[in-house]
Amino acid sequence: MRVLGVDPGLTRCGVGVVEGVAGRPLTMRGVGVVRTPPDAELGHRLVAIEQGIEQWLDEHRPEVLAVERVFSQHNVSTVMGTAQASAVAMLCASRRGIPVALHTPSEVKAAVTGTGRADKAQVGAMVTRLLRLDAPPKPADAADALALAICHIWRAPAQNRLQQAVAQHAAQASKATPASRAARAAHAPKGRTA
Repeated sequence: MRVLGVDPGLTRCGVGVVEGVAGRPLTMRGVGVVRTPPDAELGHRLVAIEQGIEQWLDEHRPEVLAVERVFSQHNVSTVMGTAQASAVAMLCASRRGIPVALHTPSEVKAAVTGTGRADKAQVGAMVTRLLRLDAPPKPADAADALALAICHIWRAPAQNRLQQAVAQHAAQASKATPASRAARAAHAPKGRTA
């Protein structure tokens, strides 16, 4: 599986491509940052992010895009910028029919380091170790993007099994005939009446 991880941000949008399967050594295929100038108009910055993400999609042809799920922070303007960059990345992937997976920061940290409270240095160190790199990717946004891709590769098999079980249950429930539903209702415990 080849996954493009995206750590969204308006000024620095981390991107990293990891290939492999759960339980086997993973390989980094590329890492970097899509940058936009902080003094540029918002629309121009979003277009620059789109162009950068499109280049990564063209070059690396990922099967899945793993994006950090935006969570509430105290700084509303930071949350808005992160959400906007995240939406651009999801749009680029969806336009091409590439599935998008969202992972929370604590989920990614827990998958890569073993604790959801890990700091950026710990995440960078583990990404370096897991991908057998010479040094942690810089800036931290790039390492975070690789961590997102690693997290998705490791968690995708379990998530797929869960989704298949839910879909199978829903399909079985929808196949129930009106007569079988009536029979189940007739055998259900009755409530007390006054």
